[in-house]
Amino acid sequence: MSIMKTIKSIISFILLLSTTFFEISAQDVTEESTVRDRAYDVERTANRRVIPYEHLRESDVFYERRIWREINVNEKLNKPFIYPQGYFIEIILDAAYECVLQTYEMMDDQFKSPLSCEDVKAIGNSIDTELVVDPVTLEESYEVVENLLNRDHVTKYRLKEDWIFDKQLSQLYVRILGIAPIMEKYDENGNFMADIVMFWTYYPDLRNLLVNEEVFNPYNDSQRLSWDDIFEMRLFASTITKENNVWDRRIQDYATGIDALLEHDRIRQEMFEKEHDLWSL
Repeated sequence: MSIMKTIKSIISFILLLSTTFFEISAQDVTEESTVRDRAYDVERTANRRVIPYEHLRESDVFYERRIWREINVNEKLNKPFIYPQGYFIEIILDAAYECVLQTYEMMDDQFKSPLSCEDVKAIGNSIDTELVVDPVTLEESYEVVENLLNRDHVTKYRLKEDWIFDKQLSQLYVRILGIAPIMEKYDENGNFMADIVMFWTYYPDLRNLLVNEEVFNPYNDSQRLSWDDIFEMRLFASTITKENNVWDRRIQDYATGIDALLEHDRIRQEMFEKEHDLWSL
């Protein structure tokens, strides 16, 4: 009898624990579902998947042009890149810091020299020592200070892309190959020195992250695009900085000021006329 009582006591204890656990779990689920920053559950972003590109055969490529361009976040159309509640650079850095996204060296736009997570974390961040004076004892001491990257200093993004005309479908495609954030570098006195490319990212890999990240829509909060939509639909303003050439020169290497803008317009007009001529043949 004592054994049976013991077994019954153990079973009762287990049932009590199970009931308590399920009650706590149900309470947690209820609290999680009621505390939200929207009037309804938003699932459209989390369920998005990357739409794969159409397959291109080499034999169908009738015309191809490689272009480099830069996006300046200070232009009106590019303001979503610096939306205060979600900078675009934060998406890239968070993925790079967590080793989810592979990055490449600042001069490697051919994606052959990968960077480690620690290398990326060191870009724009520094550790320094500063003199601290105790206001009571007036004693001097040195403290280690970590200077983190100022996201406001990332003011441009460089794109590498191919413009391809498919003769089989008579369609002009734009394929972005890489994106590189560019930050402003300042000296100790706060004087601007130069624009520095932080690193390169391979865009086809980056798309898997961008498709689930919303972009602010100033006209309708319920119809927000993803960052993948922004790039694929070309909803940004940019300036051509280089076209593929035998000298491998950038526009700024042979033109400045208004001449550089005119060169940008010339390259863009040539691509437009090339597509128009292909249709008229």
